[in-house]
Amino acid sequence: MSVLELKRAAKTFKSGDTETQAVQPLDLTVDAGEFIILTGPSGSGKTTLLTMMGGLLTPTSGQILLNGQDLGRMKEKQLSQVRFADYGFILQSSNLIPFLTVDEQFRLVDRLNKKSDEAYEAELLAAMGMAGEKQSKPNQLSGGQKQRVAIARALYNHPAVIFADEPTAALDSERAAQVVQTLRDQAKEHHVAVIMVTHDDDLLKAADRIYNMVDGKLKDVESLGRS
Repeated sequence: MSVLELKRAAKTFKSGDTETQAVQPLDLTVDAGEFIILTGPSGSGKTTLLTMMGGLLTPTSGQILLNGQDLGRMKEKQLSQVRFADYGFILQSSNLIPFLTVDEQFRLVDRLNKKSDEAYEAELLAAMGMAGEKQSKPNQLSGGQKQRVAIARALYNHPAVIFADEPTAALDSERAAQVVQTLRDQAKEHHVAVIMVTHDDDLLKAADRIYNMVDGKLKDVESLGRS
């Protein structure tokens, strides 16, 4: 079932009399539980596209629909709720709060969400191999461990979509593969769509679909060289 749909979505930036079309009009449908990878050179529009889909940037034209709801028609309060309740974000730095333990990272989410599910937290941390690190702070964890906590935290809110922007860039190849496989497995189990940006070709085998972005245009990798 489709959770995210782009209909001729595009983004143009203006600077004086100059216009730059960072994302050309494109169509894309993302299903629940699907793992999509975006590749392409720096400056090709990948992060702009991810930011648009994540409700952090408004398309210049076209539509982005989450479960049939047009993000472009939402007020900022509604968009904030979508970003918190329906989206999960995983960044290169893991974005954990440095002075909070692993357990406290989840309690902060509870306070914002006004509900708690410690059993689900325990389930996620166990699946990530992090059950014994609940009282550890980020500076006591390796890079791979911090990213596994970030994945667990991103899944904790039962999001519809997770956006991951170069989440393994700081990891060695073995740890990167483990982190991405864990993310894929958990997304499949919990029917969460994942859209990940990466430059690491070794991670592409984890994807259900791979898209290459060049000059703001998105192409299915299977179509490259035939169009």
